[in-house]
Amino acid sequence: MLNKVKTARIIFHIDMNSFYASVESAVNPELRGKPLAIAGNVEERKGIVVTSSYEARAQGVKTTMPVWEAKKNCPDLIVMPPSFDRYREASEQMFNLLFEYTDLVEPISIDEGYMDMTEVATQRSPVDIAKEIQQRLWEELHLPCSIGIAPNKFLAKMASDMKKPRGITILRKRELPEKLWPLPIEEMHGVGKKTMEKFHQLNIYKIGDLVEADQFEIKVKLGRNGEKLWHRARGIDDRPVDPDASSEFKSIGTSTTLPKNVKTVENAKQVLNSLAESLEKRLKRKNAMTTSIQLTIRYADRKTVTRSQTFLNPVQRKEELKQIAYGLFQKHWNEEPVRLLGITATQIVDRQEATMQLDLFSYEDHTKDEKLYETMDRIHTKYGDKSIRRGIEKKGDKKDGSKDEVE
Repeated sequence: MLNKVKTARIIFHIDMNSFYASVESAVNPELRGKPLAIAGNVEERKGIVVTSSYEARAQGVKTTMPVWEAKKNCPDLIVMPPSFDRYREASEQMFNLLFEYTDLVEPISIDEGYMDMTEVATQRSPVDIAKEIQQRLWEELHLPCSIGIAPNKFLAKMASDMKKPRGITILRKRELPEKLWPLPIEEMHGVGKKTMEKFHQLNIYKIGDLVEADQFEIKVKLGRNGEKLWHRARGIDDRPVDPDASSEFKSIGTSTTLPKNVKTVENAKQVLNSLAESLEKRLKRKNAMTTSIQLTIRYADRKTVTRSQTFLNPVQRKEELKQIAYGLFQKHWNEEPVRLLGITATQIVDRQEATMQLDLFSYEDHTKDEKLYETMDRIHTKYGDKSIRRGIEKKGDKKDGSKDEVE
């Protein structure tokens, strides 16, 4: 019996460039290309820089630098207070776009995450996919990013740091002696100031020095963390990409930038139908339901509005998702041309734990619908998604130009 060959993993690390400053520039195009810093206590001398644009960094502005010193280095510096609601919204849109490519996305902070692209990359070149993701993040959200591609999470993270802004870097294990090991030990992900000082005491100044060090000595001096770093310096990291590892991001959504601006309610309804169908599939994959739907509308002038509706009974079916989203659109659309539409389930509940608060009059109808839906699911699973269609549908109905083809 032949042994099954194990497929090498393909992991992406997506790292948004100067995220807070980039979001502000996306909202206000007049800020693009200018030295910009986001800082707490903007009006006070003791305020510090949280992040800055690359134009500001080129003039000596650094993170944690006092505002007064940053302005001394860069007299034209524009300083703005942080807008965390705006950043969270942009982060949600960013991760929703990533989830269009695979369900194996692990957010690790508001502006970075891992993607396991092993299965996806069997159909397309990993580099082509990375270029498309990078381009879409820029064109649809006007947010720049760097992407690292490697066989594990650690190397992907190191790769994304190698070329900024807007770089795409591949780091293979056979390239470690050339690309990774010559780097200073403090540039290794997971090595902070205290760990660096401990390594220096052991005459370890480069990542390559750690590779050559004795594993037992490293474990004695730095404990389990040191041993972990010893393995990772060799390119060894078996951690999976775990979508459930972070509890901070509990939403599932999908959006599409349209090839032509939507100008009628009927056209919007077609797009929302397609998005609702995609969202239903993603909720099913997660065995999840939602008690809140958020609609995103981006107009041709890039003005973006989000409106949400919360409800008692959790939903999952595309008919329900479409009805809610369409109701929000009818209520809040200002009749200007629309460039992007998105639907996000923002309050996720496990389907097994979802309690339906049904009233006496709707219970019987609901149980009938559930039996019908379960039967349809079994047929779709066995014969494909197109095995059952509504009588009013016909081939060619889907004309919204949606890029949401992940399903």
